[in-house]
Order: sequence, then structure tokens, then C-alpha cells
Amino acid sequence: MAIKIKTKNGEINIENDVIASIVGGAAIANPGVVGMASRAALRDGVDQILNRETYGRGVVVHQKDIGLSVDVYVVAQYGMRLAEISKSVQKKVKYNLDAQLGVRAAEVNIIIQGIQTSDYR
Repeated sequence: MAIKIKTKNGEINIENDVIASIVGGAAIANPGVVGMASRAALRDGVDQILNRETYGRGVVVHQKDIGLSVDVYVVAQYGMRLAEISKSVQKKVKYNLDAQLGVRAAEVNIIIQGIQTSDYR
């Protein structure tokens, strides 16, 4: 399902893969976030960290009456404050969606799918 934006010159369709790339890039840019996780961790592998091409498996986009709702599945670094990581990711995702696409996110839900305890990826 693409996001549709109507303008005076026509309609703009933004595919979910584009939104997922922007959201994933914003999420992993935060301290304490090791990477993106799959929303179907059991099927895709619990310990698998997604790369840029597969961010779509870690982001769910819903278009609601109140605006865009985004679910972001991340892997956090051990020893970090999860509430602070979540707030930081929410702010950065909202900012990037607005700055890059002109789309306001009404909800950004952070789901911490795992915690990485070692320094390797």
C-alpha cells in the first residue's frame, strides 16, 4: 500500500519500500541501535540484523485517518536505556519523514525485538 499525497498538479505515490528505507536509516543512526530487526523474527531468524535492502521487513506502515502510523522493529545494544533509545528513534523518524517526504507521522511505535550483547554484527 503506497502513501498517496494529492497536490494541485496531481497525485504523488510513495511506496512503502521508500518509507522503510528512510525510517530504517533514521533508526540505525541513533546511539544504542545496533540495527533493524524483522517483524517476523521466528520466520526470518531471531538474531538476523537486516541490511539496507531488507529494511522493509522491519518497518510496518499504516495510513490512518489521523495520519501515518509506523511500527519500527529494532535491535538495541546491551546496557543502554531502552526508553531513551525509543524516544530518540521516534524523534528522528518523525523528523526524517517530514524533512524528506513532507509526510507527518502521527504515531511511531518502537518495538525492541532483541538486544545484542557482543560487539560483533
